[in-house]
Formats: sequence, C-alpha cells, structure tokens
Amino acid sequence: MTHSYTTVSLAIALMLGVISMAYAKEEPMKPKIPLTPMQEYVCIQGGTERPFENAYWDHHAEGIYVDVISGTPLFSSTDKFDSGSGWPSFTKPIADPVVKTKEDLTGGMLRTEVKSADSNAHLGHVFDDGPKATGGLRFCINSASLHFVPKADMEKEGYGAYLALFEEK
Repeated sequence: MTHSYTTVSLAIALMLGVISMAYAKEEPMKPKIPLTPMQEYVCIQGGTERPFENAYWDHHAEGIYVDVISGTPLFSSTDKFDSGSGWPSFTKPIADPVVKTKEDLTGGMLRTEVKSADSNAHLGHVFDDGPKATGGLRFCINSASLHFVPKADMEKEGYGAYLALFEEK
C-alpha cells in the first residue's frame, strides 16, 4: 500500500513521528581551494550569512556567479535583481540542472533549499515571490557560496561559452 502526502501533511507527519525518513546525507565535495570560515559555514554546514553584510547583495557588474567549491556556473548577472532582502537574488539558474532543490524544515518553517548539483554545497533558498514577468521565482543565494567572474575575465577563466548571455538580442 502506498501513501501520498502533501507537503504540509508530510511535514506534520515527520514532526509527529508518524513516518520517518532515513537517508544518507550527501556531503559537499572537497573544495579545490581552502574555504573561508564563512564559506565553510554556508556551503558545508548549511548556514546563512547576514543580510546586507555580504559581498554580492548590491553587486551590479556584468558577469557570472560560479560555485565557490566546484567552479560550476550557477547564475548570471542578466538574471539578478534587487529583491530588497539583503542577499543576491536571481530569477533563475544559468542553466538546468546546475542546482537542485529539496524541502527544508529547519528553523521551524517550510522552505525550499537550493544546492549546487555538482558540489552539493548549500547555496540558499528559492521562494515564489520573485518578479512575475520572469516566472515569479526568487533564488535567494548566499554570497559566500559564490565566486563572481566579471564579463571581461570570462574567456580567460574558461567561461567563454557563457558570453552569449550578454549579447544583445
């Protein structure tokens, strides 16, 4: 017999112990470069940096944002917007499937966590309060999980294929 649970029902059932979910925790990959304490806290431990006190919340340069652990391109400045939240916000990832999502019940609330598909690093959360014209999503991402590659440096850093994102249409 199979059971179907809605998201809320599943959360309540888990909290009440009616059902349990055992799974092997996926660890993030070993970083290619040493992480700062904040990067370790965010990417490995699943933490959140303070709003308005992080590198990219008000960053407006053209370029791409890559996974600080694997170097995988995750987001483009062409999809970045000011959400007023104090964290960098994007309407979508740079491509599918560079990120993965999962339910997050930490902090006493139901959210959708965003992780890097390659490194399994915690990036932030996705919400449905983004700009309606672009699909309504807001990927609220911790700056500590990202490395910014300016448009002018993309070719020399091996990201030349992504320059097409900045061509006028």
